[in-house]
Amino acid sequence: MSNETTQQKTENPQVNTTVKPSNPLPPLKPLITRAADAETTSDPSAVMTLLADYGTDGSPVTSYRSAFAEGAVGAPAHFHTRASELFFVLGGRLRVLIDDQVELLETGDFLHVPPHTPHAFAAAPGSTADVLFVFTPGMPRFDYLRLLGRVLRGEASPQEIKDSSERYDNHYVDSPVWRAELETR
Repeated sequence: MSNETTQQKTENPQVNTTVKPSNPLPPLKPLITRAADAETTSDPSAVMTLLADYGTDGSPVTSYRSAFAEGAVGAPAHFHTRASELFFVLGGRLRVLIDDQVELLETGDFLHVPPHTPHAFAAAPGSTADVLFVFTPGMPRFDYLRLLGRVLRGEASPQEIKDSSERYDNHYVDSPVWRAELETR
């Protein structure tokens, strides 16, 4: 077969472009969460507005907004095995651990953290942070956020957080880099 013939066949392959997913999703419906109707939960360092929880009203993602007080620590070093975590900074500045690097995110910055990537976050020293979080694929997480608030307010035991790591896909790790970063605040 000549090069011309080979080239012609690869440029015009006979390919079936109809692809059927092996695991089709149920039909998705639009989901609106009105600010006035959104549940909020809080702890001494943040107010979280719960927007969409996977499986609730057909949501395929989990999303919430966190308004962190000045310099507040948001989460210790951890990773997720099943979901990517997306961060969009709506206001202020957020320090983020990504693997063994610390980055400063500012208003308008976006971060995608893939599964199995250790990460942590805190409002930057001297700054508040307003952040939109999205987990995809989603998994129910609002009960975890409610539990976290109860633990931080002294209404529940920290052991409950540890016991829930598999259920909520939060796997905590030690990060000397993050510990050193928090000491600088």
